[in-house]
Amino acid sequence: MRLSARVDYALRAAAELAAVAEGANGTRTRPVTAEQIARAQEIPPKFLESILLQLRRGGIVHAQRGPEGGYWLARPATEISLADVIRVVDGPLAHIRGQRPEQLGYLGAARALQDVWIALRASEREILELVTVADVANGTLPERVSELAADPRAWT
Repeated sequence: MRLSARVDYALRAAAELAAVAEGANGTRTRPVTAEQIARAQEIPPKFLESILLQLRRGGIVHAQRGPEGGYWLARPATEISLADVIRVVDGPLAHIRGQRPEQLGYLGAARALQDVWIALRASEREILELVTVADVANGTLPERVSELAADPRAWT
């Protein structure tokens, strides 16, 4: 699986917003500036601005202009999966040559590849929809994810 720098930065920005949220359920009580997020996560500020605009348009964050302005999560971090953020930034999960796996038409000996790509997408989706922005911000990943990451084969 290959994630773009744009997705990486978007996930890090969302986790940062979740970490600084002061509400009991992870909702905002004060906006966070793009500059604060960029500094905390070492993200190029101009690049982050365009990512935050995408996240705002995609309903992941809200924004407020002005001296008291900034960004905050549009809903509780526990309700925003990593898959939600990825889809807003990069579109649907697991495309092969720009097509959804079910749209591919393999022939003969390669026919089973379509099922492999569909299963791969299902596995990705299982993890990315299971893990929330709050899980990342709190460092408390679901047990299934921790088990997979603990397997030494996962690191090679």
